[in-house]
Amino acid sequence: MSFDFLWQGMGVALLPQNLLIGLIGCFLGTIIGCLPAIGPINGIALLLPIAYTSGLPPESALILLAAVYYGAEYGGRISSILLNVPGDAGAVMTAVDGYPMARRGEAAKALAISGISSFYGGMIAVVAMTFLAVPLSWLAIKFGPAEYFVLMVFAFATLGSMVGHEPVKTLLGCVLGLMLTTIGLDATSGAYRFTFDQPELHDGIEFIILVIGLFSISEVLLMLESQVKGTLKPLAVTGSYPSWAEIRYIWWPSVRATVIGFVIGVLPGTGASVASAVSYTTEKRISDKDGTFGKGDIRGLAAPEAANNAAATGAFVPMLTLGVPGSGTTAVMLGALMLYNIQPGPQLFVEQPKLVGGLIASMYIGNILLLIMNLPMVKLFARMLLMPNWILIPGITALSILGVYTAYSSVMSVLIMFGIGIVGYLLRKLGFDMAPIVLGFVLGKVMEVNFRNALALSGGEFGIFFSSTLSIILWIMAIAIVLVPIWLRRRQAARNRAGQPAA
Repeated sequence: MSFDFLWQGMGVALLPQNLLIGLIGCFLGTIIGCLPAIGPINGIALLLPIAYTSGLPPESALILLAAVYYGAEYGGRISSILLNVPGDAGAVMTAVDGYPMARRGEAAKALAISGISSFYGGMIAVVAMTFLAVPLSWLAIKFGPAEYFVLMVFAFATLGSMVGHEPVKTLLGCVLGLMLTTIGLDATSGAYRFTFDQPELHDGIEFIILVIGLFSISEVLLMLESQVKGTLKPLAVTGSYPSWAEIRYIWWPSVRATVIGFVIGVLPGTGASVASAVSYTTEKRISDKDGTFGKGDIRGLAAPEAANNAAATGAFVPMLTLGVPGSGTTAVMLGALMLYNIQPGPQLFVEQPKLVGGLIASMYIGNILLLIMNLPMVKLFARMLLMPNWILIPGITALSILGVYTAYSSVMSVLIMFGIGIVGYLLRKLGFDMAPIVLGFVLGKVMEVNFRNALALSGGEFGIFFSSTLSIILWIMAIAIVLVPIWLRRRQAARNRAGQPAA
Protein backbone atom coordinates (compact mmCIF):
# COMPACT_ATOMS: atom_id res chain seq x y z
CA MET A 1 0.00 0.00 0.00
CA SER A 2 1.39 3.42 -1.02
CA PHE A 3 1.52 6.16 1.58
CA ASP A 4 1.57 9.05 -0.90
CA PHE A 5 -1.84 10.07 0.43
CA LEU A 6 -0.27 10.82 3.83
CA TRP A 7 2.39 13.13 2.40
CA GLN A 8 -0.26 14.97 0.37
CA GLY A 9 -2.39 15.11 3.50
CA MET A 10 0.39 16.68 5.55
CA GLY A 11 0.50 19.50 3.05
CA VAL A 12 -3.26 19.97 3.47
CA ALA A 13 -3.29 19.70 7.28
CA LEU A 14 -0.38 22.15 7.69
CA LEU A 15 -2.08 24.92 5.73
CA PRO A 16 -2.55 27.89 8.12
CA GLN A 17 -6.33 27.81 7.57
CA ASN A 18 -6.60 24.12 8.43
CA LEU A 19 -4.26 24.44 11.41
CA LEU A 20 -6.54 27.16 12.80
CA ILE A 21 -9.64 25.08 12.05
CA GLY A 22 -8.09 22.09 13.83
CA LEU A 23 -7.19 24.23 16.85
CA ILE A 24 -10.74 25.63 17.05
CA GLY A 25 -12.18 22.12 16.73
CA CYS A 26 -9.94 20.77 19.50
CA PHE A 27 -10.95 23.62 21.82
CA LEU A 28 -14.68 23.28 21.08
CA GLY A 29 -14.47 19.50 21.43
CA THR A 30 -12.82 19.79 24.85
CA ILE A 31 -15.58 22.13 26.05
CA ILE A 32 -18.31 19.91 24.59
CA GLY A 33 -16.75 16.84 26.21
CA CYS A 34 -16.84 18.53 29.64
CA LEU A 35 -20.62 19.01 29.52
CA PRO A 36 -22.62 15.95 30.62
CA ALA A 37 -24.86 14.30 28.01
CA ILE A 38 -23.85 16.67 25.18
CA GLY A 39 -21.13 14.49 23.69
CA PRO A 40 -19.39 14.60 20.31
CA ILE A 41 -22.46 13.49 18.33
CA ASN A 42 -24.49 16.56 19.26
CA GLY A 43 -21.49 18.83 18.88
CA ILE A 44 -20.72 17.59 15.36
CA ALA A 45 -24.41 17.64 14.39
CA LEU A 46 -24.54 21.34 15.35
CA LEU A 47 -21.31 22.25 13.55
CA LEU A 48 -21.92 20.27 10.34
CA PRO A 49 -24.45 22.66 8.74
CA ILE A 50 -22.31 25.64 9.80
CA ALA A 51 -19.22 24.13 8.16
CA TYR A 52 -21.12 23.29 4.98
CA THR A 53 -22.93 26.62 4.57
CA SER A 54 -19.70 28.51 5.32
CA GLY A 55 -18.26 27.14 2.10
CA LEU A 56 -15.44 25.17 3.73
CA PRO A 57 -13.81 22.67 1.37
CA PRO A 58 -14.46 19.01 2.30
CA GLU A 59 -10.95 18.52 3.71
CA SER A 60 -11.33 21.48 6.07
CA ALA A 61 -14.84 20.44 7.12
CA LEU A 62 -13.69 16.92 7.97
CA ILE A 63 -10.67 18.26 9.87
CA LEU A 64 -12.99 20.46 11.96
CA LEU A 65 -15.46 17.66 12.74
CA ALA A 66 -12.72 15.13 13.52
CA ALA A 67 -11.02 17.63 15.85
CA VAL A 68 -14.30 18.10 17.72
CA TYR A 69 -14.67 14.31 17.96
CA TYR A 70 -11.36 13.46 19.57
CA GLY A 71 -11.31 16.75 21.46
CA ALA A 72 -14.54 15.62 23.15
CA GLU A 73 -12.89 12.31 24.04
CA TYR A 74 -10.18 14.32 25.84
CA GLY A 75 -12.68 16.70 27.44
CA GLY A 76 -15.02 14.03 28.78
CA ARG A 77 -12.49 13.16 31.45
CA ILE A 78 -12.58 16.57 33.16
CA SER A 79 -16.03 16.40 34.80
CA SER A 80 -15.63 12.63 35.21
CA ILE A 81 -12.50 13.01 37.35
CA LEU A 82 -13.40 16.19 39.21
CA LEU A 83 -17.12 15.71 39.84
CA ASN A 84 -17.82 12.01 39.18
CA VAL A 85 -20.05 13.20 36.30
CA PRO A 86 -18.97 11.47 33.04
CA GLY A 87 -18.97 13.91 30.14
CA ASP A 88 -19.77 11.17 27.62
CA ALA A 89 -20.19 7.41 27.39
CA GLY A 90 -16.47 6.75 26.96
CA ALA A 91 -15.58 8.59 30.18
CA VAL A 92 -17.63 6.39 32.53
CA MET A 93 -14.77 4.08 33.47
CA THR A 94 -12.46 7.08 33.89
CA ALA A 95 -14.40 8.02 37.03
CA VAL A 96 -13.76 4.65 38.70
CA ASP A 97 -10.15 5.51 39.57
CA GLY A 98 -9.98 9.17 38.53
CA TYR A 99 -12.54 10.44 41.03
CA PRO A 100 -10.90 8.72 44.05
CA MET A 101 -7.65 10.41 43.06
CA ALA A 102 -9.41 13.78 43.01
CA ARG A 103 -10.97 13.07 46.42
CA ARG A 104 -7.55 12.52 47.97
CA GLY A 105 -6.18 15.78 46.55
CA GLU A 106 -4.57 14.49 43.33
CA ALA A 107 -6.98 16.05 40.83
CA ALA A 108 -4.22 17.78 38.83
CA LYS A 109 -2.19 14.57 38.65
CA ALA A 110 -5.26 12.58 37.57
CA LEU A 111 -6.09 15.09 34.83
CA ALA A 112 -2.49 15.11 33.61
CA ILE A 113 -2.27 11.30 33.55
CA SER A 114 -5.56 11.04 31.68
CA GLY A 115 -4.33 13.60 29.15
CA ILE A 116 -1.04 11.77 28.65
CA SER A 117 -2.68 8.34 28.32
CA SER A 118 -5.24 9.85 25.90
CA PHE A 119 -2.28 11.12 23.88
CA TYR A 120 -0.67 7.67 23.95
CA GLY A 121 -3.90 6.04 22.82
CA GLY A 122 -4.68 8.62 20.17
CA MET A 123 -1.23 8.69 18.59
CA ILE A 124 -0.68 4.92 18.56
CA ALA A 125 -4.15 4.44 17.07
CA VAL A 126 -3.51 7.03 14.32
CA VAL A 127 -0.28 5.25 13.42
CA ALA A 128 -2.20 1.95 13.31
CA MET A 129 -4.88 3.51 11.11
CA THR A 130 -2.23 4.89 8.74
CA PHE A 131 -0.70 1.48 8.14
CA LEU A 132 -3.60 -0.89 8.76
CA ALA A 133 -6.79 0.90 7.70
CA VAL A 134 -7.34 -1.01 4.48
CA PRO A 135 -6.07 -4.41 5.73
CA LEU A 136 -8.16 -4.12 8.90
CA SER A 137 -11.36 -3.37 7.02
CA TRP A 138 -11.82 -7.12 6.46
CA LEU A 139 -12.24 -7.52 10.22
CA ALA A 140 -15.35 -5.37 10.24
CA ILE A 141 -16.82 -7.44 7.39
CA LYS A 142 -16.15 -10.74 9.16
CA PHE A 143 -18.09 -9.75 12.29
CA GLY A 144 -21.72 -10.81 12.10
CA PRO A 145 -24.29 -11.08 14.91
CA ALA A 146 -22.83 -14.39 16.17
CA GLU A 147 -19.32 -12.97 16.39
CA TYR A 148 -20.59 -9.86 18.18
CA PHE A 149 -22.41 -12.04 20.71
CA VAL A 150 -19.30 -14.11 21.45
CA LEU A 151 -17.29 -10.87 21.74
CA MET A 152 -19.71 -9.77 24.46
CA VAL A 153 -19.29 -13.16 26.17
CA PHE A 154 -15.56 -12.49 26.19
CA ALA A 155 -16.20 -9.02 27.62
CA PHE A 156 -18.34 -10.48 30.40
CA ALA A 157 -15.61 -13.02 31.10
CA THR A 158 -13.25 -10.15 31.82
CA LEU A 159 -15.70 -8.90 34.47
CA GLY A 160 -14.47 -11.67 36.72
CA SER A 161 -11.62 -9.31 37.57
CA MET A 162 -14.10 -6.92 39.19
CA VAL A 163 -15.55 -9.47 41.61
CA GLY A 164 -13.08 -8.50 44.34
CA HIS A 165 -13.93 -9.22 47.96
CA GLU A 166 -17.71 -9.03 47.48
CA PRO A 167 -18.53 -11.26 44.51
CA VAL A 168 -22.25 -11.45 45.29
CA LYS A 169 -22.69 -7.68 45.14
CA THR A 170 -20.65 -7.44 41.95
CA LEU A 171 -22.70 -10.14 40.25
CA LEU A 172 -25.96 -8.61 41.46
CA GLY A 173 -24.82 -5.29 40.00
CA CYS A 174 -24.17 -6.92 36.61
CA VAL A 175 -27.58 -8.62 36.71
CA LEU A 176 -29.26 -5.32 37.56
CA GLY A 177 -27.54 -3.70 34.57
CA LEU A 178 -28.68 -6.55 32.33
CA MET A 179 -32.25 -6.22 33.60
CA LEU A 180 -32.28 -2.50 32.79
CA THR A 181 -31.39 -3.24 29.15
CA THR A 182 -34.68 -5.14 28.71
CA ILE A 183 -36.78 -2.00 29.28
CA GLY A 184 -38.32 -0.52 26.13
CA LEU A 185 -39.07 -1.66 22.60
CA ASP A 186 -37.96 -5.17 21.70
CA ALA A 187 -36.30 -4.65 18.33
CA THR A 188 -36.98 -8.25 17.29
CA SER A 189 -40.65 -8.70 18.17
CA GLY A 190 -41.76 -5.05 18.23
CA ALA A 191 -43.30 -5.48 21.70
CA TYR A 192 -42.88 -3.02 24.56
CA ARG A 193 -41.30 -4.49 27.69
CA PHE A 194 -41.53 -3.17 31.26
CA THR A 195 -42.56 0.34 30.15
CA PHE A 196 -45.58 0.60 32.53
CA ASP A 197 -47.45 2.44 29.74
CA GLN A 198 -45.00 5.35 29.97
CA PRO A 199 -44.19 6.68 26.46
CA GLU A 200 -40.85 8.01 27.73
CA LEU A 201 -39.74 4.43 28.43
CA HIS A 202 -40.60 3.11 24.95
CA ASP A 203 -37.02 3.63 23.81
CA GLY A 204 -35.63 2.20 27.04
CA ILE A 205 -33.45 3.93 29.59
CA GLU A 206 -30.87 6.06 27.84
CA PHE A 207 -27.28 5.33 28.77
CA ILE A 208 -26.43 8.91 29.70
CA ILE A 209 -29.48 9.17 32.00
CA LEU A 210 -28.41 5.98 33.78
CA VAL A 211 -24.81 7.09 34.15
CA ILE A 212 -25.54 10.60 35.41
CA GLY A 213 -28.11 9.24 37.85
CA LEU A 214 -25.84 6.51 39.23
CA PHE A 215 -22.72 8.64 39.45
CA SER A 216 -23.67 12.31 39.69
CA ILE A 217 -26.97 12.38 41.58
CA SER A 218 -25.99 9.63 44.01
CA GLU A 219 -22.73 11.52 44.69
CA VAL A 220 -24.67 14.73 45.39
CA LEU A 221 -26.90 12.84 47.86
CA LEU A 222 -23.86 11.40 49.62
CA MET A 223 -22.33 14.88 49.84
CA LEU A 224 -25.59 16.29 51.24
CA GLU A 225 -25.69 13.52 53.84
CA SER A 226 -22.13 14.31 54.90
CA GLN A 227 -22.96 18.01 54.99
CA VAL A 228 -25.92 17.41 57.30
CA LYS A 229 -23.81 15.18 59.55
CA GLY A 230 -21.01 17.73 59.56
CA THR A 231 -18.50 15.23 58.19
CA LEU A 232 -18.04 16.79 54.73
CA LYS A 233 -14.51 18.15 54.67
CA PRO A 234 -13.06 20.47 52.05
CA LEU A 235 -10.78 18.73 49.57
CA ALA A 236 -7.06 19.38 49.43
CA VAL A 237 -5.72 20.14 45.96
CA THR A 238 -1.97 19.64 45.70
CA GLY A 239 -1.62 20.61 42.05
CA SER A 240 1.30 18.25 41.53
CA TYR A 241 2.08 16.79 38.10
CA PRO A 242 2.91 13.10 37.64
CA SER A 243 6.56 12.17 37.86
CA TRP A 244 8.51 10.71 34.93
CA ALA A 245 8.41 7.36 36.72
CA GLU A 246 4.59 7.48 36.80
CA ILE A 247 4.45 8.48 33.14
CA ARG A 248 6.60 5.47 32.27
CA TYR A 249 4.52 3.31 34.62
CA ILE A 250 1.34 3.87 32.59
CA TRP A 251 2.99 3.16 29.24
CA TRP A 252 2.22 -0.57 28.98
CA PRO A 253 -1.33 -0.29 30.41
CA SER A 254 -1.95 2.43 27.83
CA VAL A 255 -0.52 0.33 25.01
CA ARG A 256 -2.62 -2.71 25.95
CA ALA A 257 -5.72 -0.56 26.23
CA THR A 258 -4.97 1.13 22.91
CA VAL A 259 -4.86 -2.22 21.10
CA ILE A 260 -8.17 -3.28 22.68
CA GLY A 261 -9.78 0.10 22.05
CA PHE A 262 -8.63 0.36 18.44
CA VAL A 263 -9.81 -3.14 17.49
CA ILE A 264 -13.19 -2.63 19.19
CA GLY A 265 -13.49 0.80 17.56
CA VAL A 266 -13.03 -0.77 14.12
CA LEU A 267 -16.09 -2.96 14.73
CA PRO A 268 -19.25 -1.03 13.78
CA GLY A 269 -21.77 -0.49 16.56
CA THR A 270 -19.53 -1.03 19.59
CA GLY A 271 -17.99 2.34 20.45
CA ALA A 272 -15.90 3.94 23.17
CA SER A 273 -18.09 2.79 26.08
CA VAL A 274 -17.51 -0.89 25.27
CA ALA A 275 -13.82 -0.27 24.54
CA SER A 276 -13.18 1.51 27.84
CA ALA A 277 -15.13 -1.13 29.81
CA VAL A 278 -13.27 -4.08 28.27
CA SER A 279 -9.87 -2.39 28.57
CA TYR A 280 -10.45 -1.47 32.21
CA THR A 281 -11.55 -4.95 33.27
CA THR A 282 -8.73 -6.54 31.28
CA GLU A 283 -6.12 -4.27 32.84
CA LYS A 284 -7.56 -4.90 36.28
CA ARG A 285 -7.21 -8.62 35.76
CA ILE A 286 -3.60 -8.25 34.58
CA SER A 287 -2.30 -5.61 36.97
CA ASP A 288 -4.44 -5.40 40.11
CA LYS A 289 -2.32 -7.58 42.38
CA ASP A 290 -2.89 -5.46 45.50
CA GLY A 291 -6.56 -4.55 45.12
CA THR A 292 -5.82 -0.88 44.36
CA PHE A 293 -8.05 -0.56 41.29
CA GLY A 294 -11.17 1.44 42.04
CA LYS A 295 -9.31 3.31 44.81
CA GLY A 296 -7.27 5.70 42.68
CA ASP A 297 -4.79 3.51 40.77
CA ILE A 298 -3.20 5.45 37.92
CA ARG A 299 -3.22 2.33 35.71
CA GLY A 300 -6.98 2.06 36.16
CA LEU A 301 -7.24 5.67 35.03
CA ALA A 302 -4.85 5.36 32.10
CA ALA A 303 -6.37 2.23 30.53
CA PRO A 304 -9.90 3.49 29.75
CA GLU A 305 -8.60 6.90 28.69
CA ALA A 306 -6.23 5.35 26.14
CA ALA A 307 -8.93 2.94 25.00
CA ASN A 308 -11.68 5.47 24.35
CA ASN A 309 -9.37 7.69 22.28
CA ALA A 310 -8.13 4.67 20.34
CA ALA A 311 -11.73 3.55 19.75
CA ALA A 312 -12.63 7.00 18.44
CA THR A 313 -9.80 6.72 15.92
CA GLY A 314 -10.62 3.11 15.06
CA ALA A 315 -14.21 4.08 14.24
CA PHE A 316 -12.89 6.00 11.21
CA VAL A 317 -11.56 2.80 9.62
CA PRO A 318 -14.89 1.22 8.55
CA MET A 319 -16.28 4.66 7.67
CA LEU A 320 -13.46 5.49 5.27
CA THR A 321 -12.79 2.02 3.84
CA LEU A 322 -16.29 0.50 3.74
CA GLY A 323 -18.70 3.40 4.02
CA VAL A 324 -20.01 1.85 7.26
CA PRO A 325 -19.94 4.15 10.31
CA GLY A 326 -18.12 2.65 13.27
CA SER A 327 -19.99 4.81 15.79
CA GLY A 328 -22.83 7.29 16.06
CA THR A 329 -20.38 10.15 15.66
CA THR A 330 -18.81 8.78 12.49
CA ALA A 331 -22.35 8.22 11.16
CA VAL A 332 -22.83 12.00 11.31
CA MET A 333 -19.45 12.47 9.64
CA LEU A 334 -20.49 10.03 6.92
CA GLY A 335 -23.39 12.39 6.30
CA ALA A 336 -20.84 15.20 5.87
CA LEU A 337 -19.11 13.23 3.11
CA MET A 338 -22.47 12.68 1.42
CA LEU A 339 -23.15 16.43 1.52
CA TYR A 340 -20.01 16.93 -0.54
CA ASN A 341 -20.98 14.07 -2.93
CA ILE A 342 -18.04 11.96 -1.78
CA GLN A 343 -18.64 8.22 -1.63
CA PRO A 344 -16.48 6.43 0.98
CA GLY A 345 -15.21 2.98 0.22
CA PRO A 346 -12.10 1.00 -0.74
CA GLN A 347 -11.27 3.41 -3.59
CA LEU A 348 -11.42 6.52 -1.41
CA PHE A 349 -7.69 6.35 -0.60
CA VAL A 350 -6.95 6.37 -4.36
CA GLU A 351 -9.64 8.77 -5.59
CA GLN A 352 -9.46 11.30 -2.74
CA PRO A 353 -5.90 11.09 -1.36
CA LYS A 354 -5.87 14.73 -0.22
CA LEU A 355 -9.11 14.27 1.71
CA VAL A 356 -8.11 11.05 3.50
CA GLY A 357 -4.51 12.13 3.96
CA GLY A 358 -5.54 15.53 5.30
CA LEU A 359 -7.91 13.91 7.81
CA ILE A 360 -5.32 11.41 9.08
CA ALA A 361 -2.52 14.00 9.17
CA SER A 362 -4.77 16.36 11.13
CA MET A 363 -5.20 13.64 13.75
CA TYR A 364 -1.44 13.53 14.34
CA ILE A 365 -1.39 17.30 14.71
CA GLY A 366 -4.63 17.39 16.73
CA ASN A 367 -3.39 14.96 19.37
CA ILE A 368 -0.27 17.08 19.87
CA LEU A 369 -2.38 20.26 20.07
CA LEU A 370 -4.71 18.68 22.63
CA LEU A 371 -1.81 17.60 24.83
CA ILE A 372 -0.27 21.09 24.64
CA MET A 373 -3.65 22.70 25.39
CA ASN A 374 -4.66 20.39 28.21
CA LEU A 375 -1.53 19.88 30.33
CA PRO A 376 -1.00 23.53 31.30
CA MET A 377 -4.67 23.83 32.31
CA VAL A 378 -4.89 20.88 34.71
CA LYS A 379 -4.13 22.99 37.78
CA LEU A 380 -6.79 25.49 36.74
CA PHE A 381 -9.36 22.71 36.29
CA ALA A 382 -8.34 21.13 39.61
CA ARG A 383 -9.07 24.36 41.46
CA MET A 384 -12.75 23.84 40.67
CA LEU A 385 -12.75 21.49 43.67
CA LEU A 386 -11.86 24.37 45.97
CA MET A 387 -15.28 25.93 45.43
CA PRO A 388 -17.42 25.95 48.61
CA ASN A 389 -19.94 23.13 48.91
CA TRP A 390 -22.89 25.53 48.81
CA ILE A 391 -21.82 26.28 45.22
CA LEU A 392 -20.41 22.89 44.23
CA ILE A 393 -23.42 20.72 45.18
CA PRO A 394 -26.08 22.87 43.42
CA GLY A 395 -23.66 23.33 40.52
CA ILE A 396 -23.28 19.57 39.97
CA THR A 397 -27.05 19.13 40.22
CA ALA A 398 -27.77 21.96 37.79
CA LEU A 399 -25.15 20.66 35.34
CA SER A 400 -26.71 17.18 35.45
CA ILE A 401 -30.24 18.50 34.89
CA LEU A 402 -29.08 20.79 32.08
CA GLY A 403 -27.17 18.00 30.35
CA VAL A 404 -30.05 15.49 30.42
CA TYR A 405 -32.72 18.02 29.47
CA THR A 406 -30.61 19.44 26.63
CA ALA A 407 -29.99 15.94 25.24
CA TYR A 408 -33.57 14.61 25.47
CA SER A 409 -35.84 17.68 25.89
CA SER A 410 -37.97 15.78 28.37
CA VAL A 411 -38.89 16.50 31.98
CA MET A 412 -39.59 12.79 32.41
CA SER A 413 -35.95 12.04 31.53
CA VAL A 414 -34.85 14.35 34.34
CA LEU A 415 -37.23 12.61 36.77
CA ILE A 416 -35.92 9.18 35.71
CA MET A 417 -32.38 10.46 36.31
CA PHE A 418 -33.31 11.50 39.85
CA GLY A 419 -35.05 8.16 40.48
CA ILE A 420 -31.97 6.26 39.33
CA GLY A 421 -29.83 8.58 41.47
CA ILE A 422 -31.83 7.77 44.61
CA VAL A 423 -31.54 4.03 43.91
CA GLY A 424 -27.81 4.49 43.25
CA TYR A 425 -27.43 6.35 46.56
CA LEU A 426 -29.12 3.49 48.45
CA LEU A 427 -26.99 0.89 46.66
CA ARG A 428 -23.80 2.79 47.48
CA LYS A 429 -24.87 2.98 51.12
CA LEU A 430 -25.22 -0.82 51.01
CA GLY A 431 -21.68 -1.18 49.62
CA PHE A 432 -22.48 -1.77 45.95
CA ASP A 433 -20.11 -0.55 43.27
CA MET A 434 -21.72 1.32 40.35
CA ALA A 435 -19.27 0.11 37.69
CA PRO A 436 -20.68 -3.46 37.35
CA ILE A 437 -24.18 -2.03 36.83
CA VAL A 438 -22.96 0.21 34.03
CA LEU A 439 -20.91 -2.58 32.46
CA GLY A 440 -23.87 -4.97 32.56
CA PHE A 441 -26.01 -2.33 30.89
CA VAL A 442 -23.48 -1.46 28.17
CA LEU A 443 -22.56 -5.02 27.26
CA GLY A 444 -26.01 -6.52 27.79
CA LYS A 445 -27.73 -4.34 25.22
CA VAL A 446 -25.29 -5.28 22.45
CA MET A 447 -25.33 -8.91 23.58
CA GLU A 448 -29.11 -9.38 23.50
CA VAL A 449 -29.64 -7.78 20.10
CA ASN A 450 -26.90 -9.83 18.43
CA PHE A 451 -27.92 -13.06 20.18
CA ARG A 452 -31.44 -12.81 18.82
CA ASN A 453 -30.33 -11.66 15.38
CA ALA A 454 -27.92 -14.59 15.11
CA LEU A 455 -30.65 -17.08 16.05
CA ALA A 456 -33.02 -15.47 13.56
CA LEU A 457 -30.42 -15.85 10.79
CA SER A 458 -29.74 -19.50 11.64
CA GLY A 459 -33.36 -20.56 12.11
CA GLY A 460 -32.84 -21.09 15.83
CA GLU A 461 -29.67 -23.20 15.51
CA PHE A 462 -27.19 -22.52 18.32
CA GLY A 463 -24.40 -23.92 16.17
CA ILE A 464 -24.07 -20.50 14.52
CA PHE A 465 -22.17 -19.31 17.59
CA PHE A 466 -19.43 -21.86 16.85
CA SER A 467 -19.50 -21.78 13.06
CA SER A 468 -16.69 -19.32 12.27
CA THR A 469 -13.00 -19.18 13.07
CA LEU A 470 -13.44 -15.80 14.77
CA SER A 471 -16.17 -17.18 17.03
CA ILE A 472 -14.04 -20.16 18.06
CA ILE A 473 -11.04 -17.90 18.80
CA LEU A 474 -13.22 -15.64 20.96
CA TRP A 475 -14.70 -18.63 22.82
CA ILE A 476 -11.20 -19.92 23.56
CA MET A 477 -10.13 -16.48 24.81
CA ALA A 478 -13.22 -16.17 27.02
CA ILE A 479 -12.68 -19.60 28.58
CA ALA A 480 -8.97 -18.96 29.05
CA ILE A 481 -9.50 -15.60 30.77
CA VAL A 482 -11.77 -17.32 33.31
CA LEU A 483 -9.84 -20.56 33.89
CA VAL A 484 -6.18 -19.48 33.64
CA PRO A 485 -6.30 -17.17 36.72
CA ILE A 486 -8.00 -19.94 38.73
CA TRP A 487 -5.30 -22.39 37.69
CA LEU A 488 -2.55 -19.88 38.52
CA ARG A 489 -4.02 -19.23 41.99
CA ARG A 490 -4.26 -22.94 42.73
CA ARG A 491 -0.70 -23.52 41.54
CA GLN A 492 0.54 -20.69 43.74
CA ALA A 493 -1.41 -22.07 46.71
CA ALA A 494 0.09 -25.50 46.11
CA ARG A 495 3.59 -23.99 46.02
CA ASN A 496 2.93 -22.13 49.26
CA ARG A 497 1.78 -25.32 50.96
CA ALA A 498 4.78 -27.21 49.64
CA GLY A 499 7.08 -24.53 51.04
CA GLN A 500 5.63 -24.70 54.57
CA PRO A 501 7.63 -26.70 57.12
CA ALA A 502 5.96 -29.82 58.50
CA ALA A 503 4.30 -29.42 61.93
